[in-house]
Amino acid sequence: MIGFVWPWLFVLLPLPWVLRRWLPAQAPVRALRLPHRALPPSLAQTNDARASLRGRGLLWTLVWCLLLIAAAQPQWIGPPQPLERSGRGVMLAVDMSGSMSLRDMQLGGVPVSRFGAVRAIAGDFIDRREGDQVGLILFGTRAYLVTPLTYDLDAVRAQLRNVAVGLAGRNTAIGDAIAVAVRRLRKLPGDERVLVLLTDGVNTAGSISPTDAAKIAKAADVRIYTIGIGAAQTSPLDLFGNALGGDQSLDVGMLRRIASMTGGHFFRATDTHELAQAYRAIDALEPTLKGNVMRRPRQPLYPWPLGAAMALALLAWLGSIRREEATA
Repeated sequence: MIGFVWPWLFVLLPLPWVLRRWLPAQAPVRALRLPHRALPPSLAQTNDARASLRGRGLLWTLVWCLLLIAAAQPQWIGPPQPLERSGRGVMLAVDMSGSMSLRDMQLGGVPVSRFGAVRAIAGDFIDRREGDQVGLILFGTRAYLVTPLTYDLDAVRAQLRNVAVGLAGRNTAIGDAIAVAVRRLRKLPGDERVLVLLTDGVNTAGSISPTDAAKIAKAADVRIYTIGIGAAQTSPLDLFGNALGGDQSLDVGMLRRIASMTGGHFFRATDTHELAQAYRAIDALEPTLKGNVMRRPRQPLYPWPLGAAMALALLAWLGSIRREEATA
């Protein structure tokens, strides 16, 4: 069936008639008096002029009606269809610190950075979340919510594809990332709240420790799956992303505690194969729940009346030009 988003706009239908009825009429132009009696127009010419005037009025009335119909946003409303929704929210928290630019991963035999591997493999994980609400958090020195929880998986993929390492700072605020995710996930009804946290370092920034953030997540029934990416020993980076001397160990113990406290799991990914395995394991641990919601598909129809109104207005304008040329 056909419905309207703003049907109240039809109260404006008599507006042109009201304006013509109540606005003051244009003052008559002073007549030019000739010394001789002008010949009266023929009855046929008078009738033609009246018919032309009446036709123009009907044409502009039709244009006004079509414009109102387009403004009221007509749409075709289809029959109810079941739409699968899992009722679960999955938030991805991805480390964007400087060390994620290290090229110690391989994808298809080609060396790639850690974030490049995450971006490629996480896209497949997002594709498998059909029916889930998915959100994206990027964290470095600070944690930022980039994409709120949404069913639009394409939007999440696009955001992950268009970001760059170091955008959120060079340090790592793991606790803040967990806190931001919990604040968003706890608004969902039920207990199907999942956070997938991916990092390659230790907590070096932020206003809350990862352990305290994990306690908050546990109280909010948020399960956290942690993924440690990259080699076990890495060289720290300076502000420009250059390697310095010494070793920086991934805090595996901290990531294990976070996962264990919240009922999740910890995964170690030293290459793209293990990273893909981690995402597949999370898929198996978090199966898609089937829950149908009835939804009526809607298709906008406003371009049709809008196009017809523009065509009729153009026709009326061309007609007025021809009449002026004929009387000139």
